[in-house]
Amino acid sequence: MEAKENSSTKARVEILDHGWVELQDMLGSDTDIVCAARTSYLGENKGEDRDKKLLFSLMEHGHGAPFETAVFRFRLRAPVLVWWQLVRHRIASYDLQSGRYVQLQDDFYEPVLWRTDDGESLFGEVALDFDAKLAAYYDISRTLYQEALDEGISKELARLFLPGFAVYYIGVWTVNARSLMNFMKLRMDLHAQKEIRDYAWVIYEDFFKPNLPWTAEAFERYVLKLEEEL
Repeated sequence: MEAKENSSTKARVEILDHGWVELQDMLGSDTDIVCAARTSYLGENKGEDRDKKLLFSLMEHGHGAPFETAVFRFRLRAPVLVWWQLVRHRIASYDLQSGRYVQLQDDFYEPVLWRTDDGESLFGEVALDFDAKLAAYYDISRTLYQEALDEGISKELARLFLPGFAVYYIGVWTVNARSLMNFMKLRMDLHAQKEIRDYAWVIYEDFFKPNLPWTAEAFERYVLKLEEEL
């Protein structure tokens, strides 16, 4: 697979029941990363074979700084339980929609399956019972939120009636490739919470991999070590 220039796109990929991710813009490419690695020697590109070999060597030996050359700017809509984990990755920039000034939509996250702490899925009457309880809770929240707004209560206080972890927020996330790979390594792992894992895999497969194919290939080999698992 050849390295390619910036192919940023605003194509949107839907996730969960009401979430999505889109790539607003991107700076850099695989070859830019290689050029950054050669900066100390005022070097430039030396052909596909030598450039790709150097990039793989950077990944293999943990030389991360050149990967900061590539920067992604995502716009995503996710429930708070996803944002709560996403913002823990602090080497990035975040700009989130404000519930103080904008009336929040009443799309609340509803899991497809209820799961235990051990990751087992619940089925049958127990699952159906909690589906109904969650729906009833959301209906009450929607009603109280709207009543508060109708009575003139400020948006920043009316949102207290909303289900905290289920509310969807839209935000812009700007992150360099080095930090993004750290995020993906941790959040694509089977031990990560399923919802953040869904976002991580979409970001990797639909946006990171197509724009940085050499980097993705090296990332799979030396960080994710997928070849060893096959």
